[in-house]
Amino acid sequence: MPDIINLLPDAIANQIAAGEVVQRPASVVKELLENSVDAGATNIQLIINEAGKVLIQVIDNGLGMSETDARMCFERHATSKISTSEDLFKIKTMGFRGEALASIAAVARVELKSKTAQAELATFIHIEASEIKKQEPVSANQGTSIAVKNLFYNVPARRNFLKSNPVEMRHILDEFHRVALSNPAISFTLTQNDKEIYQLPAGKLSQRIVSLFGKNYQKQLITCQEETHWLKVQGYIGTPEFCKKTRGEQFFFINNRFIKSSYLNHAVQGAYEGMIQEGQFPFYALFIEMDPVHIDINVHPTKTEVKFDDERSVYGIIKAAVKQALGTHNVTPSLDFGSDVNFKNLAIDNSHFNAPSKSEGNYGSFKSLDKQGKSTRWDEMYEQAIDESRPSPAEIRREELAGLETPQMIFQSEANVQQSVELEEEESSAKPILMHEKLVLKQVKTGVMVVDVILAHERILYEKYLETLHKKSGSSQRSLFPVTFEMNPADFSLVMELKEEISALGFEFEEFGKNTVAINGVPADIKNINEKELFEGLLEQFKFNKSELSLSTRENMARSIAKRSASKTKISNDSIELRTLIDRLFACHQPNYTPNGTPTFIILGLEKIAEFFNQ
Repeated sequence: MPDIINLLPDAIANQIAAGEVVQRPASVVKELLENSVDAGATNIQLIINEAGKVLIQVIDNGLGMSETDARMCFERHATSKISTSEDLFKIKTMGFRGEALASIAAVARVELKSKTAQAELATFIHIEASEIKKQEPVSANQGTSIAVKNLFYNVPARRNFLKSNPVEMRHILDEFHRVALSNPAISFTLTQNDKEIYQLPAGKLSQRIVSLFGKNYQKQLITCQEETHWLKVQGYIGTPEFCKKTRGEQFFFINNRFIKSSYLNHAVQGAYEGMIQEGQFPFYALFIEMDPVHIDINVHPTKTEVKFDDERSVYGIIKAAVKQALGTHNVTPSLDFGSDVNFKNLAIDNSHFNAPSKSEGNYGSFKSLDKQGKSTRWDEMYEQAIDESRPSPAEIRREELAGLETPQMIFQSEANVQQSVELEEEESSAKPILMHEKLVLKQVKTGVMVVDVILAHERILYEKYLETLHKKSGSSQRSLFPVTFEMNPADFSLVMELKEEISALGFEFEEFGKNTVAINGVPADIKNINEKELFEGLLEQFKFNKSELSLSTRENMARSIAKRSASKTKISNDSIELRTLIDRLFACHQPNYTPNGTPTFIILGLEKIAEFFNQ
């Protein structure tokens, strides 16, 4: 039998590896920016054309590369970050695998210019599909410039699967935010299609947050800091009133590396328990510093997933640190350990809580001093509170899976039709009554019908706007004066992507400078609502639905505007207006439920009411 196993050529092997490392233009941006950070750059420029499909260029003033290194960096598993297997357990650089540039060069046309401080001339290399086409000395400043052109030009199937430019640009902005946040001491510039999006000077973390996300973040930042001999937590969290209904502005960094961890996110959410509504998410940018030997970042090619050798302890310290920050800033009342029966023997002076911790050789021995100079154990003070509320990683995952269950889907059935018909046949002599400005009560044949005003309006508006979007027939009422407001670049990009659908609802708006829109009109049937509040609410609800549900753009838009408009609904105790509400509700195709499956009304039967009095 002839031999059938062959060694793949380097070009094909690189293309296969690129499938994991280079998933979309944002992957290239991430790898190139991290390389610039590792090179010690103090100024980094990112240039994007056509959402990275045509050009991604990163220019830095870092160490630069010699002629040999410039050519070697495109080989697989060529890196300056590690040299032995032991180095994998003490990684402090962003990159270490030596796969990124080789993978990028396999699926794009790449031009590299690099110069060290000692060299007289820079090295220029042009490479296509892993094949070096040109190499020559050129004149350039110290540092490195890498231009990635025509990404996936030789893998058309991968290029066809890329999303629209606004979608890909949002992913690029996400990666840019993460790198810029974790390195506030480095100045960054982002240019898109020859238009400057960001110019971030070097400064403090708080200044970087405000520069990235907007001036309104100045009012909501709370300092969060805690230090033990095992790890250090520092950064900022947001006040509860600024929480949003969408994820996205939650950042964890381990030794300046951005990570995704639903387990640690649960710790922060738990610290806000009782202060925010379910389904809301606070802002946070928390930096965790710890010895690299306690973490494993070599889990996934994107290096955003990590494993801790003591995950529960990290969970407990983060949750305690966030709770302390909220209490210190009077967001929540401080715990009085002296009067609480659960902590009656653990009274301490909170003014020394942030005293530097002394190591005793293992976690669980953090110490601080009380007024008498007696040592108190940090972990003992929090032991009961943390252990009772700290779940295992498996429990967190089960909870998240339960939260991701598909919302109840309601289909037309005989039961629904029969109930609607029964209500329609009811004599109209009984007048509906408004209670607490939220509920409408009306006598029906079988008992009493209770209608939720807001949920009923949500169903009515949903079907109305769904038809409006289908026919593109939305009418608008002009504002007396245009309302302008600035958004972060990611939201602005989303608005431009959805411009046709938003306009079809009845909004009249236009671009008004950098990341700014001017609203000239809103849907005609929406009364007594702030234009900016409505527009921002629509955008937030759309992003929330998109993250939680699989919906078409039209369906998502109809649900979003209906929910945000209905939440501001006010109704008077006028019988005609109440009757009109009920009539409009039962004129809907599906009056029984809101779009997400919540009942719009209930019927208390006479037998059920009688049971309350015959117990």
